[in-house]
Amino acid sequence: MSALTLHDPMEQVLEIQALSKNFGRVEVLKGISLSLCSGEILALVGDNGAGKSTLLKCVTGTITPDGGVIRLRDKEYLSLSPRRSMAEGVSAVYQDLALVEDLDVATNLFLGTEPLKAGFLVDRARMHAEAGLRLKELGIELPSTRARIADLSGGQRQAVAIARAVMQASGKDRAGIVILDEPTAAMGVRESELVLGIIRGLRERKMAVLFVSHNLPQVFRIADRICVLRSGEMLWCGKTGDVSLQDVIAMMSGSQPVNGENTEGTGDE
Repeated sequence: MSALTLHDPMEQVLEIQALSKNFGRVEVLKGISLSLCSGEILALVGDNGAGKSTLLKCVTGTITPDGGVIRLRDKEYLSLSPRRSMAEGVSAVYQDLALVEDLDVATNLFLGTEPLKAGFLVDRARMHAEAGLRLKELGIELPSTRARIADLSGGQRQAVAIARAVMQASGKDRAGIVILDEPTAAMGVRESELVLGIIRGLRERKMAVLFVSHNLPQVFRIADRICVLRSGEMLWCGKTGDVSLQDVIAMMSGSQPVNGENTEGTGDE
């Protein structure tokens, strides 16, 4: 895996246009459009059933949309496979983290891509050295790269999962896209601050971050832009400073009509 690199913060790395998805007669996504640039944190918010998870899974290739276009840098796709999505620099961290608890930090970071010596033996010394370097680059402090995942706190586990996602998404000539699904769920204040600090570091590294969260105060602290979904529709998408927390809550709950002028998500770009 290549070392982390800096990129043009204005580079558009993801564009979704008029994405739709039905499950039987249920219309889960209704012509969703949004864009994401490197060096940006974009929050996707909405109540349960708004379509957030389905949208993320379309981008990661685990769900095939029924209509619309996904552009990753200069390539256009009607649908993606998980392999193709990852090859294009998209990596996701879901709530289950998908870490192997009985294995150590370094092994989890390199699982399936372990450095080898003599052509077939895992070079564990090199693996631990490189793991330590990658964690340091991201500002992640752990007891040791040899610590078992099972012995780490919730925030530390999330940090390992994010580090692995960054390593998978990064390349010499691209700004990676990291998708985070409720990264601070069920965490205390201290653990949440650890994770939020790592996410801020991704922005400084010019990574593109798309994350889902129900914690709106955290969203307003960290996101550059916010997109609000309700019942499969994009109600509002714009700069965080252009909307209030109360307005977002009202849009999510349906108690307030859309009153913003930025309607990127309507497909009228």
